[in-house]
Amino acid sequence: MFGINQFQKPPFRKSLLALSAIAAFSGLVAYQHRVQTDRSWSIYKADAESTSYSELDQINTSNAYRLQLAWTHAYQDMKEGSRAGSSECNPIIVDGVMYTTSAKHWAYAINAETGEQIWSFDPFEGAEGGGVSRGVTYWEGGDGEPDKRIFFTGGDNLFALDARTGKPVPGFGDNGHVSMNVGLRDDPSTISVIPTSPGIVYKDLLIMGAEVSELYGAQPGYIRAYNCRTGKLEWTFHTIPLPGEPGYETWPKDAYKYAGGVNDWAGMSLDIRRGIVFLALGSPSYDFYGADRKGNNLYGNSVVALDAATGKYIWHYQLVHHDLWDYDLPAPPNLVTVRRGGKEIDAVAQVTKHGFVFVFNRETGEPLFPIEERKVPASNIPGEYASPTQPFPLKPKPFARQWMTEADLTHYSEAGHDSIVRKFHSMRYEGLFTPPDLKGTLMLPGTRGGAEWGGAAYDPVSTVLFVKSNDSPEIQSMKKVDLEQEAKDQTVFDQGKTLYMTYCVACHGKDKNGDEPNYPSLIGLRNRMTREAALDKIKKGGGKMPAFASAIKGKEKGIIAFLFDRPQHSEKVTKQETGQTGKGADKYLNLTAYGHFRDPQGNPALRPPWGTLNAINLSTGEYEWQVTLGNDEKRQENGATETGQEGSAGPIVTAGGLIFISGTQDRKLRAFDKKTGKLVWQTTLPGIANATACTYMSGGKQYVALSVGGTRENPSGSVMAFRLP
Repeated sequence: MFGINQFQKPPFRKSLLALSAIAAFSGLVAYQHRVQTDRSWSIYKADAESTSYSELDQINTSNAYRLQLAWTHAYQDMKEGSRAGSSECNPIIVDGVMYTTSAKHWAYAINAETGEQIWSFDPFEGAEGGGVSRGVTYWEGGDGEPDKRIFFTGGDNLFALDARTGKPVPGFGDNGHVSMNVGLRDDPSTISVIPTSPGIVYKDLLIMGAEVSELYGAQPGYIRAYNCRTGKLEWTFHTIPLPGEPGYETWPKDAYKYAGGVNDWAGMSLDIRRGIVFLALGSPSYDFYGADRKGNNLYGNSVVALDAATGKYIWHYQLVHHDLWDYDLPAPPNLVTVRRGGKEIDAVAQVTKHGFVFVFNRETGEPLFPIEERKVPASNIPGEYASPTQPFPLKPKPFARQWMTEADLTHYSEAGHDSIVRKFHSMRYEGLFTPPDLKGTLMLPGTRGGAEWGGAAYDPVSTVLFVKSNDSPEIQSMKKVDLEQEAKDQTVFDQGKTLYMTYCVACHGKDKNGDEPNYPSLIGLRNRMTREAALDKIKKGGGKMPAFASAIKGKEKGIIAFLFDRPQHSEKVTKQETGQTGKGADKYLNLTAYGHFRDPQGNPALRPPWGTLNAINLSTGEYEWQVTLGNDEKRQENGATETGQEGSAGPIVTAGGLIFISGTQDRKLRAFDKKTGKLVWQTTLPGIANATACTYMSGGKQYVALSVGGTRENPSGSVMAFRLP
């Protein structure tokens, strides 16, 4: 036996050496291939087409139940005791490096295999900072050793960072940044335009949308393209047309001088081969009253196709005329391919807040399912002219509830039920397009309803679109306001209280308690923020809060006195100023905008489900399945199905047959079988992951990663990555 072993060892060693050499060479080739091709999620929402689809299948329906935490990268960029941040970032991964942003709005590069930090960048240079950031954009150019850059926005600046070091690129704009305030309508020193979603790259152009105020005096949401090398502004598309441009006739003569909004805040999609960029545009301002913008208001609430190289108009389709409901197009269009009569048609699918999916031919804008213009109710508010018709697609059927009756009201207690029944019958309600009314109007699905900024995911194999839906009714409470008249003989403190009760009470409450996690409590604000930082936040907005710079102009001292509980500011108001509107226009405000319809105890007024996940076959227009998503255990009745919950994050879909989605307040990340909607895996996260996940390969392993919001222990939040054992 000993001899046999001696005889066998040398060939065995040679075999080992040979196998090791082969393995090393194969590993090197595999690594190089992986480095060259590991870009399966290198763009926001996976690809330029905004599909949120991955071809990876290592994690699949047969093994997803084995997923476990691989690593956590905890940010440490917020002060101890800060309010827990909410991160909406969808990380991207390029050649083994994850690029992402925190709730604080810092940019990070992280080793995608280990979670170790490579670099970080603070765009605020130590100042308060923050605000919504849904991700970054990667670009590379040049021969040989390419120039690799990360583009992202911090505040109202667009930054170009060296992807290797995280340092600003000196040759881009002003030593690495460009002001997003420059190139709009008004004086850059008096405005603040803060993009929340990343731009998209076409060749050497970075095409950007923007977040603007939704109040009177807002800036127009022009689309702009910047040179990726120099930061030079190369072209601008006027979303509120100037004289002589198509669509100008759908506004009053001088509206381009004062009207605002019509911005692409949720991102855009790109057909690289055709060189067409597709926009999803928001509402004109003010959101709920449009006497100073009579007409259909192009290109508000429209899908718009532009030549990506020049910004020239190609086609558009308006999905809401003269919007009075804040029915922004909430997510980038999905570029899809549908099957009709044995043929494949490249198309654009747009999900909406009011629960529709509109599908168009990608080149012509022709609807692929019939769309009817139906009569809708007229407005009763003086000066308002609601559109007499609105577009309704005949297929697919709505994925959100668009009608409710008394039978749909909840019954948590007799007193609570009686209260919401009385409220229900006191309001004007004639369906989906009931105009705002002075007696109060019920809205369903509401400003947070239907689809949100996470948008939809598209599976090219089955042509199925997966979309999260919210059913969240709310109440519009319209009031004619004259803050100048109300301010007569007021103290500075009382002036601030008037501003708060006009603009802030709907979200933060009469007692300033807020409605966590969406609307923070303002009690004890002086212990968390400086007055300067708070005023900057109010002016510029952030998260769900719009910018209020125009609303508080000349009244800054008052709002700070009220928020910081300084009633000793008893001097009388001496001067007032107002935001710019159409000449001689009255002002009406929705005093309960973005609030919930609830009973006196805070329970939802609408019976569940409050959130669903839907699978829609875009070739047929039919539903494959629908399941509830999320669960409110406190309000789940005994023996009842899960309640579903609101959520803004979107799904992703993989070739492994899985859908991953987070965003609900129960803090779950879930995986569903894409064919059946069956839940196959879930895990509870330390905080709410109000962000769309991503998936990628690194070191031969497939990962699923997502941004997770902050906690009391770590308000900065984290990125968490999961993989198979």
